[in-house]
Amino acid sequence: MPHFSRRAFMQLSAVASAAAVFRGMGEAQMAAVARPAVHSANAVIIDSNENPLGPCQSAREAVAGMIPHGGRYQFNLTNDLAALFARTEGLDPEWVRPTVGSTPALSLAVLAFTSAKRSYVTADPGYEQGMNLSASIGVRVVKVPLTSTYAHDVKAMLSAAPDAGVFYIASPNNPTGTLTPHSDIEYLVANKPKDSIVLVDEAYIHFAESAQSAIDLVKADKDVIVLRTFSKIYGMAGLRCGFIIARPELMQKVMEHGGWNPMPVTAVTAAMASLNDAQLIPERRRINTEVRQQTFQWLDRNGFSYIPSESNCFMLDTKRPGQQAREAMAKENVLVGRIWPVMPTCVRVTVGTQEEMERFQAAFQKVMKS
Repeated sequence: MPHFSRRAFMQLSAVASAAAVFRGMGEAQMAAVARPAVHSANAVIIDSNENPLGPCQSAREAVAGMIPHGGRYQFNLTNDLAALFARTEGLDPEWVRPTVGSTPALSLAVLAFTSAKRSYVTADPGYEQGMNLSASIGVRVVKVPLTSTYAHDVKAMLSAAPDAGVFYIASPNNPTGTLTPHSDIEYLVANKPKDSIVLVDEAYIHFAESAQSAIDLVKADKDVIVLRTFSKIYGMAGLRCGFIIARPELMQKVMEHGGWNPMPVTAVTAAMASLNDAQLIPERRRINTEVRQQTFQWLDRNGFSYIPSESNCFMLDTKRPGQQAREAMAKENVLVGRIWPVMPTCVRVTVGTQEEMERFQAAFQKVMKS
């Protein structure tokens, strides 16, 4: 059981207060707030980067088999999951900690490595959880525009925050679905301020065949923490399972801020079954790529603008305030994602099934003509 300092307790108290408002929410909570409260059962829901395929068959069977044993914590299963992932990545199990999705680990890393004197540095647009939490506990948030190719501008991030505590890199990025080259992440690690960390969120990495993980930097004993989740390509958003990957010294600093919790046994067994399915990642990546590219081809043919993505989401220019477009699409029974202030006329669209994207196309065409 990790030691809880008074500082950690006070910070966690602040987080608990902030959680009551939108600024402290993660992806799931923000989606719940942004999604219309009333929508039909057959609505196309492509607003939250969920995987429409859901868990693989072996994961579903594992969950069903575990339900009768759900009255026990089953701590050994959590250790087995960490060991399985560690073997697949060539890591020591002590460098891997299963978490309830990747969002709690992101939040705990913010608590561990930022302060009133140590900033949180992120891309703009970028995933909001870390920046919203930082702002709620009095940490300076530094938002740096993406490059012309929509990668993280690591040199600008370094220049903008010599006081940084955390440099947050999501690759592929959320919401743009674009990659930051591994060489850029290496440059950031080599030139960052002392005692800061580079927090690499790889929630969407399996969708991009050309993506290179930053786990090699963890293995090289760098000041890098990597986050993984089963919410995306594995289709387990509702089951909640992920990993924090770091050397033990950094892991301990994160866990001191409240990271010890029993894992849901259904999520653990589903995650283990998913990792053991050798065809899951390549097959789902193929499906997502085909549907995404067909959608982009349709957008190109019809003269619509978007940011080319390598993930399961993309930013679409609606040529009007994005919220107006979202509301108009909802009236067509198609729910698309939220807006980032830096791109006020764009909405984020999740790649659904081929049928869902065909319904999206019909609705978007109608909205754009109205």
